[in-house]
Amino acid sequence: MADQRVAARYAKSLLDLGKEMGTLSAVKDDMDLLSKTMAESRELRLLLRNPIVKHDKKLAILKAIFGGKVSDMTLRFFTILTEKNRESAIEGIGPEFLAQYNAMQGIQSAEVTSATPLTAVARLEIRKLVTQQTGLTDVQLTEKVDPELIGGFVLRVGDNQIDDSVRTSLRRMRTSLQENSYQSKL
Repeated sequence: MADQRVAARYAKSLLDLGKEMGTLSAVKDDMDLLSKTMAESRELRLLLRNPIVKHDKKLAILKAIFGGKVSDMTLRFFTILTEKNRESAIEGIGPEFLAQYNAMQGIQSAEVTSATPLTAVARLEIRKLVTQQTGLTDVQLTEKVDPELIGGFVLRVGDNQIDDSVRTSLRRMRTSLQENSYQSKL
């Protein structure tokens, strides 16, 4: 929890600095890359959390991975984080930065999981539903396919979830039948 607050503070600082320096789009691209790299590399996450590995070693690894791929400002940012002993927060900074960036730009992120790939019409309906829920017209939709849903969809917008899947409907029906069966025995 403490790392999440630290990540939020550093992400806000980086967002403000990028805006001030006029390099916000480059920093956003850097944070996209950071988020993707951290999500794909368990070893890197564990290394950055490891208190035995020295800070200069962690910085050298970050520079080796991201050098030439991110802006100088982002590399200096990594240097500050390692000097302040905040390497463990790096994992959360990318997603936190992107969330704050989207909020600042008026972009709403949403994730939809469906049993089959969405059609263009269904995608449009989902976007309209998210717009009605949030009031934001710019919707960034992430699509996933889970055949176990059988049909329908599960939509996540921030902390809210709309589960209109056949799997959940069947589960509710089973629970209801079990309760009714139990009640009739009494």
